[in-house]
Amino acid sequence: MTQNYKVGDVVTGKVTGIQPYGAFVSLDEQTQGLVHISEITYGYVKEVEEFLTVGQEVEVKILEIDDEAGKISLSMRELQEKPTLPKRDDRPRKSLQDRVDEHDEEGFNTLKEKLADWIKQSAL
Repeated sequence: MTQNYKVGDVVTGKVTGIQPYGAFVSLDEQTQGLVHISEITYGYVKEVEEFLTVGQEVEVKILEIDDEAGKISLSMRELQEKPTLPKRDDRPRKSLQDRVDEHDEEGFNTLKEKLADWIKQSAL
């Protein structure tokens, strides 16, 4: 690795290859890293090609450097604003029992109690 990169650095690189698991990004003439598919953007990424193309310049953040293996892990997602979750209404949540009671007029009955009802229903 010709330059001294550090974890947390934000650098610009060029996409040099795309695989099903992510994209290889050249940081300089002799240094390349990988943007894993999970680090491309927030949300689900089915195909890397939907977001990146070979030759495209991208800004990435260095997540991890493994000098022994000569690998650099990169992220584009870290440089994006995290999407906000839809706001839930302010109504209090009902307990599980309240929800069950709403949908089951008779509540939970034992098999012995329900057996008579089932026999009547099957005779109809």
